[in-house]
Parts: sequence; C-alpha cells; structure tokens
Amino acid sequence: MQKAIDAHFHIWRQQDQPWLVGPMVLRIFGPYEPIRRDYPIGEFLDDQKGSGVEKAVYVQTNWAKEDFEKEVAFLQKTADETGWPHAIVGYADMTVDDVRPQIDRLMQYRLLRGVRMQLHWHETPAFRFAASADQVIDPKVRANVARLKDYGLSFDLQLFPAQMKDGLTLVGENPQTNFILTHAGMLTGMEPETTEAWKEGLRTLSAAPNLYAKLSGLGTFVHRNDPALIAYIVDNAIDILGADHLMFGSNFPIEKLWTSHAELIKAHRDAVARHGAAAEADVFWNTAERVYRPV
Repeated sequence: MQKAIDAHFHIWRQQDQPWLVGPMVLRIFGPYEPIRRDYPIGEFLDDQKGSGVEKAVYVQTNWAKEDFEKEVAFLQKTADETGWPHAIVGYADMTVDDVRPQIDRLMQYRLLRGVRMQLHWHETPAFRFAASADQVIDPKVRANVARLKDYGLSFDLQLFPAQMKDGLTLVGENPQTNFILTHAGMLTGMEPETTEAWKEGLRTLSAAPNLYAKLSGLGTFVHRNDPALIAYIVDNAIDILGADHLMFGSNFPIEKLWTSHAELIKAHRDAVARHGAAAEADVFWNTAERVYRPV
C-alpha cells in the first residue's frame, strides 16, 4: 500500500467552535448534528487506522477570529503530546490593514506551515462564506497575502470556479508563495455547464506553477462517498494540473457525516491507481511532503 499524508483534516473541542455551539446555520455540507461535539485526535487516529496514513496536516476550523492564536497553540500542544498532527494551517484575517502582527504571533509554533482564510462565494446563499465574490482580489487581501513569502508560509485558497480568474491574479502575483486549492475547486454538480465551468477554472489556475490542489471534500455537495464522482474529479484534475500538483485530504470529520475513512480513502486510492504508481506516490505523499513539509 502506498503510504499517505492526509493533507486536510480537522480536530476540535466543541466549546471552541462558535458554529458548533450556536444555532444551526446553513453549510455547504448540509446538516451536521452528528459532529456538534468534540472530535479529538484519538478519534481521528481510530477513524483512519489501517489506512496507510502516516502523517496529517491540520487545517483551521473557524474558531472565533480573536482566538486565531489559541487554535494553533491547541494544535501544537496536541502534536507535542501525541505526535499528531505533523503540520498546521492556521487562520489569519487577511482583510486587516496589516496581517503581520497576527503572523508574528503564529510563527512561534513550530508546526505552522500556512494559513487559510476562506474566500469562496457562490450565488447560492448556502454556499457563501466570503463577504463578496471578488474578496480574493480585495486590495487588503492582496497586500497581506503578498507578505506571506517573508515567512515562508503557504496559503490555502478556497474558491468556486467563477472566482478562479481572480484567483489566478492573486496566485500569479505571488510566485514565491505556494497556494493550495481546497477541495479541488469545489465542483457543485454534474450538469454539463457546471462541470465545464469547473474544468475551465482549473485550466485557468493551471497557468500558475505555484498552484496545487487538494483532492479533499469531494462529498461536500452530494453528501455521500461517491467513487464515480471521485474518479471523475481525479481524472480531470490529473489531466489539467498533473499528479505532482495534487494531494489527498480526508476532510474528516466533515466527511464522517456520510462515510468512513476506510471507504473514503479506498475510493481515492482506486481512482488514482488507474494513473499509475508515480501518480499514487505524488497524490498520497510527494506533493504534500514538498508543499507542507510535515515533520
């Protein structure tokens, strides 16, 4: 079995998550009552036991904005105590005048490798997160993202296809920074116009050599583990971006709403295996190892 890095997973304490303790809100992954609870590292390790996952990258989970450092501190402490995770993607508010005071506070944690601020916006209200469709090229966002190179940090870029031209502007003007497209560009459906827009979006972003993508969250919009859909996304992402620009991510425990880790990674392994051993090595290990540098 090809060893794997899970490049996108979460753990949490419910008390730290405003969206898990407050009223239910519309989310792109649908109803989420089963995960309105603690999801500790021990449960994640049990979930992925036997999967071949040897390292994992934690990605921020929308703590209160003012608690951005507390989140990374919690993950660093977890890693110090358990050996997991092996890299951390924290949160920083890229809309402030100068993000550097936030980044300076985060840099004291040795596993910090990047930041994510979700910039995705969609005409469907339940799919929206960003303040506007063009927030990705807001002058403050652009100025702050440009500062990441001075820290050697990456940026997890979460966009829908209609935003990807603006995304290329942001990625293209920061060639020294690695950008990781979350959830493979967020394909929302299989209607021909939707799939063509998604593929065109990937083609647009493929012009930037510092753009990578995660094969993660592929059940987000269908709310199930769908091997055929995963294969479709894998085939097109490899064709457009290349396996050496792709990495696997479980998006657990979100995907746990509808599947097991074993079923999820099997569907990804089966899809990637059709592209050969070199592709398997890239998607499940090499790309994440190079981009996130997990310890």
